[in-house]
Amino acid sequence: MARIKRGITSRRKHNKLFQSVKGYRMTKRRLVKVAKEAALHAGAYAYAGRRLKKRDFRSLWITRISGALKEMDLSYSKFINLLKVKKIQLDRKILSDLVVNDPKTFKSIVDKIKAS
Repeated sequence: MARIKRGITSRRKHNKLFQSVKGYRMTKRRLVKVAKEAALHAGAYAYAGRRLKKRDFRSLWITRISGALKEMDLSYSKFINLLKVKKIQLDRKILSDLVVNDPKTFKSIVDKIKAS
């Protein structure tokens, strides 16, 4: 059986790894073992970050809606409850967008809910 030299394969693997850790500092981008560890941790942080992003955006939307409602003398919790009672199906993302880009429409929604 012929001998197989693995130098090319491992070099390709290393180059791929180094490409992924480009921009890291010091030995994290130069040494294979350290770079591999750094890439693993970065992947874990990225995975967690993708979940945290959803939480952060929902929090931002709620803050925006709550701020706009305070000017109209209505609490956020009562507003959301009234939306559900009236069966108006607008999610927080859309409501937040209305607060920022189209306050008149948001005010009309609030007035419609308050009227009841």
